[in-house]
Order: sequence, then C-alpha cells, then structure tokens
Amino acid sequence: MTRNPTACLLIIGNEVLSGRTQDANLQYVARRLGEIGIPLMEARVIPDIREIIVDTVNEVRAKFDHVFTTGGIGPTHDDITSECIAEAFGVPWEPHPEAWARMERYYASLNPPGDFNKARQRMATMPRGARLISNAISIAPGFSMGNVHVMAGVPRIMQAMFEELAQQLKGGVPIVSRTVHANGLAEGRIAEGLADIQARYPTLDIGSYPYYRATGNGVALVAKGTEEEAVAAAAQAIAAFIRASGFTPIEGEPE
Repeated sequence: MTRNPTACLLIIGNEVLSGRTQDANLQYVARRLGEIGIPLMEARVIPDIREIIVDTVNEVRAKFDHVFTTGGIGPTHDDITSECIAEAFGVPWEPHPEAWARMERYYASLNPPGDFNKARQRMATMPRGARLISNAISIAPGFSMGNVHVMAGVPRIMQAMFEELAQQLKGGVPIVSRTVHANGLAEGRIAEGLADIQARYPTLDIGSYPYYRATGNGVALVAKGTEEEAVAAAAQAIAAFIRASGFTPIEGEPE
C-alpha cells in the first residue's frame, strides 16, 4: 500500500505564544487533512522572528510532504511570514503581478474607492514564483511555494484559503476514527486492557482521553486509522472491554 502524504502545521505569531490569542486553526486543519488523507504529523507554534521562521520552514519542508503555515501575512510591520518564506527558498520578495492586480481592482471598485496603500501592497508582495491561494473573504491571497502553503491566521479567512487549496491537494486514504466513551470510567482502570486491544490492531492509533465535566467524569477511547473495517472492529472490541469492566459504552464523543 502506498503511504499517505504527511503534513506539518506552523502556527506563526507572538500573539499566540503570549496567550493573548487562542489558536483556532489547528483543529480545523488537522480534521480536514485527515479527511483528505494527509495526516498531520506535527504542529509547532513559533514567534515572529525572522531567523526562527526561516530555519523552521527549511527544516520541516525537507521532512514532510506538505507544510502549512498560518499567520503573519497581514499589512503591518510584524507580518513577516511572506518575506521569510522568500528567504527560506532563496528567491526575491517582490510584487506578485496577479495578486497586485487583483487587490488594485478590488480597492478601486469600492464605493467610495479604497486606498491601495503601502500597507496593503505588502499583502500583494510575495516570493518570486509563488502560486496564489485565493481568498473569497478579504481578497488578499495566500500562496504556495514548493510544498509550503502560506495562509492567514484569522480563522474564517484561513478556512476559506484552505478549502481553495484543498481542491489541489492529492491525498491518500482518508483517516477515519471511531470514539466510544463511558461515564464514570477512570483511565487508570483500562490501561492494560487497552494496550491489549492496541496489540491486536497494530496499524491503528488507539488512545484514551479522560474528561472532567459538571455532568460527570469519564474517558473517551478513540480508534483511528486508514482501514475502516479495522477501525470498526477495534471500536467493537473497545465497547466490549468497557462493558466487561462494568460500564456502559456510548458511541461518539461525550457531550
């Protein structure tokens, strides 16, 4: 069986590292990539520091089939991701003819016309050879260079860019998962039995995720992989194990 392509996500921004902004993109990107058949193998949060961005991009683009970045492509001085991608690829950072034309037309079409000023022109300045990722929300596009896909940090805009890009991504077998949870079940009671199930299904990822809620505590057990029949069989085995432990298995994520 041909292996699935792999992916890494770089979340770029001092505001995320400071705690001021809570990242909302990781879950979306991971879920959608799984559906396409490109498992997300690694995610990092890095600051708006040129050397770190350049070095990290070069490291992970050599390691993974796809690298996705979010953040740092806006109009302000601290939005340096685009410049750093140019440096990482060793190409000039310059006005992108198509991006420039799109944005110039857009601001001229506003009533009253908008100012396509220097700040906005930064968003149309990209590494030479960049392939545009259209943005139906706020016009300014993202872009791809090689296997690196550069998107906005604002979740709604990032999602629009991702969905545009997704049409071009060649994935592998979609990642499927099944969740079985049990209220009142403690994670410490299931470790050995869960390890036995994992040994029976070595090609799957089987994990346990305790939850603590006002409505009651419990643990969610997840089987995940590319083999749908094996995932279903593992979920049945997990449910049987929960039942044998004296608890009621409930399919799906806990509410």
